Amino acid sequence: MHSYMDAKLMAKLLRQALAERSIDVSHSDSLELVSRQFGLANWNMLSARIDRAALNDETLPSGWFKAGKSPHLYETRLDHQNGSSVLIATRPELLHDVRGDDFCTVMQSVDAEPFKGKRIRIAGELRTEDAGTGATIWFRIDGAKGTLLFNNLELHRPDGPLVGTQGWSQRSVVFDIPGEALSLHYGFFLKGTGKCWSRKFSLDEVDGSVPTSSGKGPVLPRPTNLDFGQGAAN
Repeated sequence: MHSYMDAKLMAKLLRQALAERSIDVSHSDSLELVSRQFGLANWNMLSARIDRAALNDETLPSGWFKAGKSPHLYETRLDHQNGSSVLIATRPELLHDVRGDDFCTVMQSVDAEPFKGKRIRIAGELRTEDAGTGATIWFRIDGAKGTLLFNNLELHRPDGPLVGTQGWSQRSVVFDIPGEALSLHYGFFLKGTGKCWSRKFSLDEVDGSVPTSSGKGPVLPRPTNLDFGQGAAN
């Protein structure tokens, strides 16, 4: 059963049903009709109620916040039914507004001072449901003149973004934190449609045996297979 939170979807379905009966109703008029069904005088009043409810529902863990290219297209919240994970999901009523490059992230920003000169790994577990473009973690180091290091695993194979429906999988990014770093930023994001959950984030110092990451994919220790003789990768 639909609630007033589904008003935009209901308006779309109502408009489609009326069109099948050769009754032409604009999208705005359809929203007004749905508002009346919930006992409100107009769409502005219902829209305000939806916005208040969405704000109250979006509870994130302390220290984390919502950002990205198009955060209004997604809901973000704690999901205790899935092991105290955090969920990013496309809003059902806005599903058809989401493009492949739209994304939403849940992230943190911290002072770089305690991490300077150390090799730091950000890691977390992700799982997805019908993720269109993909879901992944990311790590960025900023200095006085902008970004110093950045990686979101989008060019990594096989341990890159999760696409479609996949179970819990760990992802990580490793950086040597330079002396000129001012802040560290990290989190996870969902790009395109679908749902993504994340849990068990960690930010730890690792030793020199753990290789660092690059913003352009895995970094090889030396030039490799330049004549393509080793065949295809798995």
